[in-house]
Amino acid sequence: MYNVGKAGLTFWSPTMNLLRDPRWGRTLETPGEDPYLIGKYASGYVRGLQQLDDKDRLKVAACCKHYTAYDVDNWKGVERYKFNAIVTKQDMEDTFQPAFKSCVTEGNVASVMCSYNQVNGTPTCADKNLLSGVLRDQWKLNGYIVSDCDSVDVIFNAQRYTKTPEEAAAVTINAGLDLDCGVFLANHTLKAIQTGLVKEVEIDRAVTQNFIVLMRLGFFDGDPRKQRYGSLGPKDVCTPAHEELAREAARQGIVLLKNDNKFLPLSTKTIKSVAVIGPQANVTHDMIGNYEGIPCSYITPLQGLSEHVNTIYAKGCASVLCPPENLHLDDAKNAAAQADITILIVGANRSVEEESRDRVSLLLPGQQATLVSEVANASKGPVVLVIMSAGGFDISFAKSNDKISSILWIGYPGQHGGAALADVIFGSYNPSGRLPITWYPESFSENILMTDMRMRPDTSTGYPGRTYRFYTGTPIYPFGYGLSYTTFKYSRLKAPRLVNIPTGTACLFKHCETISATGSYCNDLSFQVRVRVQNTGTRPGAKSVLLYFTPPHVHNAPRKQLISFEKVYLEPWEAKHVVFKPCLLQSLCACGTCAKLNQEVNKNSTAQHDHLFPKLIAFRFTPKTIFIPKFSTIFNQKSSSRSVLSQEPLLFKKIQTFNVVPGGVM
Repeated sequence: MYNVGKAGLTFWSPTMNLLRDPRWGRTLETPGEDPYLIGKYASGYVRGLQQLDDKDRLKVAACCKHYTAYDVDNWKGVERYKFNAIVTKQDMEDTFQPAFKSCVTEGNVASVMCSYNQVNGTPTCADKNLLSGVLRDQWKLNGYIVSDCDSVDVIFNAQRYTKTPEEAAAVTINAGLDLDCGVFLANHTLKAIQTGLVKEVEIDRAVTQNFIVLMRLGFFDGDPRKQRYGSLGPKDVCTPAHEELAREAARQGIVLLKNDNKFLPLSTKTIKSVAVIGPQANVTHDMIGNYEGIPCSYITPLQGLSEHVNTIYAKGCASVLCPPENLHLDDAKNAAAQADITILIVGANRSVEEESRDRVSLLLPGQQATLVSEVANASKGPVVLVIMSAGGFDISFAKSNDKISSILWIGYPGQHGGAALADVIFGSYNPSGRLPITWYPESFSENILMTDMRMRPDTSTGYPGRTYRFYTGTPIYPFGYGLSYTTFKYSRLKAPRLVNIPTGTACLFKHCETISATGSYCNDLSFQVRVRVQNTGTRPGAKSVLLYFTPPHVHNAPRKQLISFEKVYLEPWEAKHVVFKPCLLQSLCACGTCAKLNQEVNKNSTAQHDHLFPKLIAFRFTPKTIFIPKFSTIFNQKSSSRSVLSQEPLLFKKIQTFNVVPGGVM
């Protein structure tokens, strides 16, 4: 009927779970570890799939999944079907939920999929607060709620959450579930109704939600060939423009991690031969990850590089798992000894990381590290190391190896990933990618349980926390890291000297003055930060400008938090202005600060803990991370007393101080 009879118009995508742990097998499906970034990714993804001129109609129906706090698949025998994620309220509010909220409120997604796991003892697909309370009532989901496939069956047969299958059907439907991906509800709902466990009004609600989405998709509008996109067919898929788009997407995703002495890009005028070595050097299907479509064509790394220069190919390992018996060092070392340059392409594939397969180590699989080191030592010339993977690795041995001049991470780059890699290595494209995840040392996987859901560090036990927002250890490479073939200079052009936050306008608790972080009230409290970015090098290039916020050091707030970003393209010596307009209160609440403060006020109505809001904000500037707003003092509104919370050394070159005062200017 649609898509040449090969598919419908509902696509259960995007996967938008936050990458809490680097070992998660489904890293290749996720956009990263930052809740703000994931929210922007998901809402943009959904709008791209769904949006038409008529906001009530749908092009296709997207689905944000897997709701919520889901990122353990199968780790050392702990399976997602039985895993109970113990999550604090603060972590839930500022880490696991914000991206889903953005997907619903900003993206207007047509469906949300609940996950297999339990959260604090309740299966997500049976949690009325999460489904009816949050998705429906708070966020106003305009669509249906669907289970992950067979997860209602899992609630009864794997988790033993209910005594009977009818009770499992009832508890999910009554919680707000509208659709079962599976046959469990089809088999057991009727009896649940007959025994009084489910009322017909709940069935009416679920059916209505599903049929509304079908109507918005045009399922009842007649012959689909006569509708707006009815003329589309196979001829529209593999067009030159679409194939170039695949190549461009791969180019933009490549991250340059190391480039000693500006070794890259290579010049075909001086390089006559390249040894291309590694288990991922000539792969096809591995490049497109999982839940993949059928590519128009493939260009492998070996094929892409061979278009520019003569190549000598050696696999080195028979497979990406690279057990000792499949390590072929002699051929690899001989190839490296003959060529002017050696390019090693290693990493992972779905035999290492995928759904239902979590990693247990952050080291390169099998004997790959041995292959890299031995080939680097035998190489006649410098070595370029290319990592093809979703998750990060502890490659500290390569980072510190002087023979390895450059390191590139290419993710799973898609059908023309090999051509994109060659474009970067030989300089027709200047890399601009930044890491969406932290690359941790192997000690993290040795000492930290994947099942420990805590985001925040615990100094009493040595627990280091997770993601760049909380991790107190030293990463191999940090979130947001990425080099370029050119250089950039930043300067602050505009930032307000005073942000005035009046209190009492939107009182949330009777024992203290509070403020709201929503609606027009927040718009009135937004402020503008203008940054001048200049390309000071000799090559054109793009730069992602990241705006971070550092909240007060109270209530286990993050070390810093991304609150905006913008990518700019600049010719040599060209300059552009980047304008950010963040909301101060939303920045606070994104860090879990205002929610935590309000909780404490509510619990301590005798005013032993008065409601606290920041007194001083400082924009601190560094050429590499742009602006980091830093709250250095807090203000006690009830007593009007001031208390200095922390006095950090001035690590930045410039400071602009903002006063935040209750109801006036100081």
